Amino acid sequence: MRLRDALARLDPRRLGDLFKGQEEIDLTSGSIGWPLFYLSLPIVVTNLLQTAYNLADTFWLGQFSKDALAAITFAFPMVFLLISLGMGLTVAGSVLVAQHIGADEEEKATYAASQTMTFAVVLSLVLGSVGFFFVEDALRLLGVSQDVLPLATGYMEVVSLGLFMMFGFFVFISLMRGYGDTITPMLVMLGTVVLNIALDPFLIFGWWVFPRMGVQGAAIATVFSRGLAMLVGLYIMFDGSRGVKIRLRDMWPDFGYLRRLFSIGAPASIEGTGRALSINLLLVVVATFPDTVAAAFGVGIRVFSVIFLPAIAVGRGVETLAGQNIGAGNEDRAARTSDFAAKVMFVVLSGAAVVVWLTAPAIMRVFTDNPDVIPIGADFLRIVAPTFGFTGVMRAYSGGFRGAGKTIIAAAIAIFTLGIVRLPVAWFAVIEFDFGTTGLFASFIVSNVLGAVIAYVWYRRGTWRGADLTDDPTATVSGSGVEDEAAVDD
Repeated sequence: MRLRDALARLDPRRLGDLFKGQEEIDLTSGSIGWPLFYLSLPIVVTNLLQTAYNLADTFWLGQFSKDALAAITFAFPMVFLLISLGMGLTVAGSVLVAQHIGADEEEKATYAASQTMTFAVVLSLVLGSVGFFFVEDALRLLGVSQDVLPLATGYMEVVSLGLFMMFGFFVFISLMRGYGDTITPMLVMLGTVVLNIALDPFLIFGWWVFPRMGVQGAAIATVFSRGLAMLVGLYIMFDGSRGVKIRLRDMWPDFGYLRRLFSIGAPASIEGTGRALSINLLLVVVATFPDTVAAAFGVGIRVFSVIFLPAIAVGRGVETLAGQNIGAGNEDRAARTSDFAAKVMFVVLSGAAVVVWLTAPAIMRVFTDNPDVIPIGADFLRIVAPTFGFTGVMRAYSGGFRGAGKTIIAAAIAIFTLGIVRLPVAWFAVIEFDFGTTGLFASFIVSNVLGAVIAYVWYRRGTWRGADLTDDPTATVSGSGVEDEAAVDD
């Protein structure tokens, strides 16, 4: 069966009213709630599939050996750091595509998508090369034991070599989201997860005709499945019948356009990197407690990551809706989108907080049966739960800032709340004032509430208005590769 025929069977329009294609949703007029729901729900599913991706590697390597499990414990944060350094370009591409689509500028959206793909792949090749040659030194600095070091190094070397394929897939997801299609990336992600889960045991344990590769086998399975997903994504975008289109003639590097991508994307990369570093630095404070506290903290953070998936997804949905409406010259609708999302997320996550508060011990028992860890983790969940809604508010308005191209504001809010508020509060409460675990957990309350207040007040100031990016001169000069508006699309 030809790939085109296979993809046709996955047409979002055939999934019914729950999952709709972009062409069936008007993002620039009418109600806000349903379009935001249709955009956000597939993102939640995609993020859950990403979680399944990591859990599959963790499960199979946990069956392989303790050292293998320890190896990916160190490798995963490094992979996240490498990706965070370059993911700003994907945010920039998504924002530009959204605004051009909103302005009914298909040719400029095509050019933005094509240039984003080019520079993202180039950057990923650079980052992958740096990672390949320096990963062992970085792991030594982290204090990885001699037993685990070669395993973690082997995993990271494979991932570094295939980083451009992982980036290519992430660019596909972001560009399709900017167009308004979150269904197609979800379906492609589903295929990669199934493939990765199927390949893992064969490559890790050496089943059938495959050699026993252990940790490197897991890395190869990941890179291979993501590489196949990238090829499918490229096919979809070159075909252009499902939304975003890219063209070879538009992919020749335009360094003038790179400046534009960098100005939007650099703050987003800083935001992701800052989040990763602040979480790792907070572990320095956690390390001052007994292992039972560290274990409880680890479980609590994982619970939060699942609970906040809707807020993250809605924030991305707001990014697309706001971007398209600003491109269409409808800033008031963009503002209403952010306000609506903030209210909904506050209510939904506050409801989740009530459930978590009532069932905190039971939630902890799902992850551990240690009688010393369960009460500490339950306290953590119950102390932080009342502020879940505030996290939703911050994510909603951050999505609005990114949709307006004001990624620097979203980055500033994230870094301020995590690095300048949460980390110092935790440090002084625990180290200087000896408030124990209460001080550690309270740092989340302070940062969550303050982050929401800052995001709300800053958004109300309206400094994001007038951020239409579609009239940038680098997108219209004849020598840049952008075709005239009246050109026939090939």
